[in-house]
Amino acid sequence: MINKLVLDSSSPNSVFQLRDVLSKEIYPIAKLGRPIIILCIGTDRSTGDSLGPLVGDKLKFLIRDKVFLYGNLENPVHAKNLSNIIEEVNNKFENPFIIAIDACLGSIQNVGNIVLESKPLKPGSAMNKDLPQVGDLSITGIVNISGAMEFMVLQNTRLFTVMQIVEVIYKGLYHSILKTIGGKKSTKIFANKFTENANAQ
Repeated sequence: MINKLVLDSSSPNSVFQLRDVLSKEIYPIAKLGRPIIILCIGTDRSTGDSLGPLVGDKLKFLIRDKVFLYGNLENPVHAKNLSNIIEEVNNKFENPFIIAIDACLGSIQNVGNIVLESKPLKPGSAMNKDLPQVGDLSITGIVNISGAMEFMVLQNTRLFTVMQIVEVIYKGLYHSILKTIGGKKSTKIFANKFTENANAQ
């Protein structure tokens, strides 16, 4: 269980640190056969708040047995549909382990940091939105400075900062899933090859 871990996304070791910490968390969950839900929260209509959908977009190819993804650029999970998505996940999956990912604001010295905690995150807190807490494990990226006019701060966040954090989160998650769960089942690979061969004929 992670009390609180803070990683600097600009550090060359951050991907490996995130991979190793996540692997320790995910391995016992995978051994129990619990479905792992990666819930990427945010909207592509705001640069600062696009962190979640961008991570989801990069993880689309990661989906495999017992690993499921909600939230990407095409179908974001945001304030208007979050409650429905949480309800769907709880109805569809038995005892799911939810990894919730979202952007947040913080102090100037913490911008660019990634925070991992074994507790739910509170989406929309920067915007004073009353949204349900979600996640067994939360991953938040600090994209800009908190304070006054936070809606405008998110709108005017540097895309470079967001993408730097996105790269670390998605690579750390990707490699932790490969390390603990492995690749896709061989039957799926054979099925894809069979389809390709059939199409080629």
